[in-house]
Amino acid sequence: MLQNIRDASQHWLGKIVLTVIFTLLIAGIGIFGVEEFFRGGSSTTVATVGKTQIGAEAVRSAYQNQLQRFQAQFRRNITPDQARALGIERQVLQQLVTEAALDQKTSDLGLAVSDAAVLRAIQEEKSFQNAEGRFDRAQFYQTLQRAGLNEQLFVREQRAVIARLQLAEAVSADLPVPQAMREAVHRYSTERRAAAYLILTPSVAGEIPAPSEDDLKAYYEAGKAAYRAPETRAVNLLVLDPEALAKPDAVSAEEVQKIYDAQKGTFGKPERRTIRQIVFPDEASAEEARKAIESGEKSFEAVAKERGTDDKDLTLGTLTKAELFDPAVADAAFALQQGKVSQPVKGRFGTVLLDVTAIEPGTVKPLSEVEGEIRRQVALTRAREGIDKTHDAVEDERASAKPLADIAKERGLALVTVPAVDAQGRDPAGEKVAGIPETETTLPAVFRAEIGGDNEPLRTKAGGYVWYDVTKVDAAHDKPLEEVRDAVAAGWRAAEVEKRLQAKGRELAERLDKGETIEALATEAGLNPHTAEDIARNQPKDQLTADVVARVFATNVGKAGSAQAGENRAVFKVTQATMPAYVPGSPSDKTVEGNFRTAIADDVLGAYIAEVQKSAGVSVNQAALRRAIGGEY
Repeated sequence: MLQNIRDASQHWLGKIVLTVIFTLLIAGIGIFGVEEFFRGGSSTTVATVGKTQIGAEAVRSAYQNQLQRFQAQFRRNITPDQARALGIERQVLQQLVTEAALDQKTSDLGLAVSDAAVLRAIQEEKSFQNAEGRFDRAQFYQTLQRAGLNEQLFVREQRAVIARLQLAEAVSADLPVPQAMREAVHRYSTERRAAAYLILTPSVAGEIPAPSEDDLKAYYEAGKAAYRAPETRAVNLLVLDPEALAKPDAVSAEEVQKIYDAQKGTFGKPERRTIRQIVFPDEASAEEARKAIESGEKSFEAVAKERGTDDKDLTLGTLTKAELFDPAVADAAFALQQGKVSQPVKGRFGTVLLDVTAIEPGTVKPLSEVEGEIRRQVALTRAREGIDKTHDAVEDERASAKPLADIAKERGLALVTVPAVDAQGRDPAGEKVAGIPETETTLPAVFRAEIGGDNEPLRTKAGGYVWYDVTKVDAAHDKPLEEVRDAVAAGWRAAEVEKRLQAKGRELAERLDKGETIEALATEAGLNPHTAEDIARNQPKDQLTADVVARVFATNVGKAGSAQAGENRAVFKVTQATMPAYVPGSPSDKTVEGNFRTAIADDVLGAYIAEVQKSAGVSVNQAALRRAIGGEY
């Protein structure tokens, strides 16, 4: 069972018992405040599970680690409001409570994990193994050091992880999946249907007269929220961007020439060679083979065949010198003439003979082609190095309550003035507002700020800063009818068309149920009849949308129905339903069984954990939780 720890960590069951600990370690992220599980009570206790207390430091560490993972996943910073919306603090607390409850249960049951089992689990973890697949003690200690852990603490946590997993597997392993459930899934997933249908387009609704004033007013009042203007804000943004601050023209020609000469190999295409090698057990046998090749007694290929080297291992590929892993082999291969065999080379994996079958010469771009890029990179580096100095100067002026507009003017910095923008980055006309940097971070901050507030600058992905001053707030409000009359009229007309098509669809479906043919109805309405075969559940087919297909599967065979299909409406009659016979033990049945066994195990384990927590008793100190996370939620 212990050998399956890593496999278990890939699904929900493993996540519940914190088997992802190894992955977190190799990423350099610490364990979630393990010490708090073993310390006595303190005034910073956030939650109590039976006799186990969860401290503020454990919650804070777990919260920050989880936040970092979300930010890496979304590739952007996550604000406190966004973190609360994602429920990160609830996830973290629930995970810690679950771990504490399972730890207490394993203790109550007397479950114990031997030193040998813990040692075996650690030695088998790939994160601590070298290139040969053996446990590397130095790598183990380096990983612990990066994570800020000591060996004693880590081993103690691993013992707890293994015990939790043993308990979880005892509760949820090898649960049976009822055959009736598997057969129901088979019927649901393999059923196919056929239908004859008509598509009613908006033209079938006929001429829609212009709405009266009363019609418009009634429609507007019923859907006034659809025409509501969102809150907008006017804001000044002072943008400190390395790209904008960079001054390529200030880089001298001498500097450009110096960098070009030092890095000439990077401006172009490096030489590539097609290299072959034969590995020998010692230098003597390699020298003997080399002499045989040089004298013409044997070919390079013949020697390779004698050594049992197949074509895959014989040719290293067409590579640059930098792409060769072994420095000794790289030096020898790129000093060798094409068609010649090398002297024996002592590489990292044995003594080898080399030959080069093809050479692609390298090229170097002239200075004139890369001068602009060199200037830009030098200027950008200088701008980034000096950006913190500019940041401090701006902050000093902000401390004296100087407006951003004045600071930008005095320092020649970019000021973005936005007259009105909503939380989605659009102006009152619905157009996207240009010029706002990193809107996913900047806009939420702007809409949390107050007029005249002292706002902290935002750090950008490019390494710059954004300061913002909200200068005006226009609250959300209902737009008057006169302002949205055209949109209301268009909405009313679309609703009328939909109403008529719905009535027409219902009429035609009733006539189909009474025995009329779809061909006769199509001729009468001037429409083309269609048929669809092999309709699968939840999958669009021809002109039938997913919504129509869902209605087809909800209708009995031989019966008719109607459903909206975009701006059109479909009228259909189900003509056939088929499905293959259910065969217990078939490959598809085993797949269903495997999938549902996991789901059932998750449900059973979830219910067990809930019962364990209920029996142990869980209490949460909300004030301590807020202090640990930072702020209100």
